[in-house]
Amino acid sequence: MNGPLNHIRVLDLTIARAGPTAVRLLADWGAEVIKVEPPPRKDGKGNSVTGGRRGPDEQNLHRNKRSLAVNLKKPEGQALFHRLVEQTDVIVENFRSDVKYRLCVDYETVKAIRPDIIYASISGFGQEGPYATRPGVDQIIQGMSGLMSVTGEPGQGPMRVGVAISDTSAGMFLGQGILMALLHRERTGEGQWVHTSLLEAMMSKLDFQGARYTMKGEIAGQQGNDHPTQVPMGTFEAKDGFVNIAAFGDVMWKRFCDALKADKLFDDPKYQSVKDRSNNHQLIKSDMNKVTSQYSVEELVVLLNEEGVPTGPINNIGEGFEDPQVKYLEIAKPAPHPELGDLNLVRSPINLSRFPQPEKFDNAAPDPGVNSEIVLKDLGIEESQIVQLREQGVIS
Repeated sequence: MNGPLNHIRVLDLTIARAGPTAVRLLADWGAEVIKVEPPPRKDGKGNSVTGGRRGPDEQNLHRNKRSLAVNLKKPEGQALFHRLVEQTDVIVENFRSDVKYRLCVDYETVKAIRPDIIYASISGFGQEGPYATRPGVDQIIQGMSGLMSVTGEPGQGPMRVGVAISDTSAGMFLGQGILMALLHRERTGEGQWVHTSLLEAMMSKLDFQGARYTMKGEIAGQQGNDHPTQVPMGTFEAKDGFVNIAAFGDVMWKRFCDALKADKLFDDPKYQSVKDRSNNHQLIKSDMNKVTSQYSVEELVVLLNEEGVPTGPINNIGEGFEDPQVKYLEIAKPAPHPELGDLNLVRSPINLSRFPQPEKFDNAAPDPGVNSEIVLKDLGIEESQIVQLREQGVIS
């Protein structure tokens, strides 16, 4: 792919979701990514937590990469990896904090080989601290961060978010950190260790809910589908379903009432100011539902958006991808797979005027080790050495 990162080579040691999310950002914009992974087990079993390489999850995570299967538990595998480091710009890993040291792929080791290396890590809880060696996954972090305490309906108990938000947030933050480190290296020639964790990412993602606590000691609770501070904004009833409406603030409130001819609601003394509407948030929702339920979802979407009141349907995922605007944006792009054919995957949401979105991905996610020989040859490893490494069980 012709992209802004096509001069960058990445060794990808990541597993699960958070690390691959960071690497995907680089791969989608032209970086040469070599996924370094264990040789497939002879019994065909694996320990993937993302459903296996040919499933939708791993195909979406690992597109635009090549796979090199290396046994890093063997000294010969570690030596081979160190040779690759000499020709690499970025290494990304998300092992538990102690594993990288056992495999001799830690920052200090690779820095001694290539001082300007950008080494990037994601962990569950951080590289140091009382929880540093704990295993951490998305569900655990959603609970520990407080996110589950502000998600769901009041009184119904904690609720997880329906996507792996801790994983994907940490991945996106690490991707940003890698790009900043590359910019710093261009100016100074210096490499560095970039790292974040699921916990750090999720505490940051709390955003204004977190700042309410750090500044004022306020502990937010569950609000269901209603915005916790902007009233009225939330989910409302229609004739044929539900719709999201954001009619907060004096201007939006008047536009809402005008669009739906709700003069009685607009003149109600209980709702004359932003403060009034906030203080009566449950009552205003009930009164608004009496108005909105007279219209269909489509009617509400058209009428309110024409008046400048943000309004949208509540789609399932299939309806989301089939939405006319989503189709226009071409969010789904084909990725060619040698056996499965073209697979529709979800493209990067970033748009660069100098590098338009490609019509398709370079390649679907490769099977483990399928590119081992060609990758090693491209990096200057002799054929005889490759044969020997395969016979030793170092590569596959």
